[in-house]
Amino acid sequence: MNRLWHSLAAVARRGTLGVSTAVVALALLVGPALASAQEVTLWTHWAAEKIKREFVEDAIRQFEAANPGVRIKASWYEKTALYAALKTALRAGQGPDIFYAEPDQVEYMENGLLLDLSGLNWNNIEPWAREIWSYKGKPYGFPLEAWTVEVYYNQKMLQDIGMTVPASRQFDAAQFLDLTRKAKAKGWTPMSLGVGDRPFPGAHLTHEALLEKLGTDDYGRLLQGKLPWTDPRVADTLRYLRTLIDAGLLPTSFTSMKLGEAHTYFHTNPGALTFLSGSFYTSRAFNPPDKGGQPAGFPLGIMRFPAMTNAACNHCKTMAVGGSYVVNATAKYPREAVSFLNSMATPANGNRWLEAVLVQTGIKTDASKISGPYAGYFRELAAANVGAKYFFGLPSQVLQGKAKEAFTQIFNNAFPAGSISVDDAVRQMAAAYQ
Repeated sequence: MNRLWHSLAAVARRGTLGVSTAVVALALLVGPALASAQEVTLWTHWAAEKIKREFVEDAIRQFEAANPGVRIKASWYEKTALYAALKTALRAGQGPDIFYAEPDQVEYMENGLLLDLSGLNWNNIEPWAREIWSYKGKPYGFPLEAWTVEVYYNQKMLQDIGMTVPASRQFDAAQFLDLTRKAKAKGWTPMSLGVGDRPFPGAHLTHEALLEKLGTDDYGRLLQGKLPWTDPRVADTLRYLRTLIDAGLLPTSFTSMKLGEAHTYFHTNPGALTFLSGSFYTSRAFNPPDKGGQPAGFPLGIMRFPAMTNAACNHCKTMAVGGSYVVNATAKYPREAVSFLNSMATPANGNRWLEAVLVQTGIKTDASKISGPYAGYFRELAAANVGAKYFFGLPSQVLQGKAKEAFTQIFNNAFPAGSISVDDAVRQMAAAYQ
């Protein structure tokens, strides 16, 4: 084989064969030997999220079986550790071929760190998911996970305070305030929520209320700076939310509680009446109880976010793209990396994701074909979204610069914690757009 290599190289140098011809001839002869060395590296979140990890591991097995010359080497992390490792590795030019990312991490695209994924089979991916991952007209992320913001609740606790979810699955503003006060009177936390390790969960309270109050068009204009934060509808909405917060809606440990801890705070200890969460709730809650999952037989229900008074669109809600995969611009095996992502971008895999993970996806799916032990949960989730009008993207995914920084500081933390007034919140947001 060594002799062959030198012979082909010599032929190419002499010009009796073009260089490309020599390379093709060499590849045909030694292809299997070279292919065995193709190890595509993948760094990903979800180390502790059993269902999602199993889905990705199964996708890897299927891809490797269909491509015997390629191996996908996955390294699993929790999100904070992953981001720290990526920051160091990418700066040193030693990052993995594929890695986990979310659409708000525009710095990856701004700094040319990602491969253009125009070569993906976008026919099998929802157009809105491609749009969320597009930068200057080109797509950069494979949108595996998508999710809506849902209000999960403990059916038994709600029954114990003498309340029933309306047929619409949506309490009005006054009823939800009543729910909050009745839960506090029982010594319960009305809503589990924690922002100790995430820049977005606390803001769900504000952005869902503002989306309902304003409707998708004006809400989008608000985020873009085309509708002033001094609009009276904004202040009215924030004043209502402040009433809930002052009534004790959230845990006293809200600012330090991590997202994973907020899950167990809701369904296990000490137990909260509701949990405002992305519909990725299942990725933790449906783990075994000894792995942080909800207890067997937990009376889980899903209601809509409470209806705002005099709202433009009380059936509006946020649809976000979450966990996604991107390809390193300096990947060692870019073609194989894209091929692996394409192997997941099929309707069959989209349905398998729904059935196994029980959260939405950017892959096109057919929910009518979902079966399995948690099909009932997915029907419940689908019922909570009947007739919904979606706004695509969290504020943290839509906003940029000072507006994003201000929104995160104010509405992910300070405002729901009750440490900033409505007037100051409005004033600071208005100033961030100037």
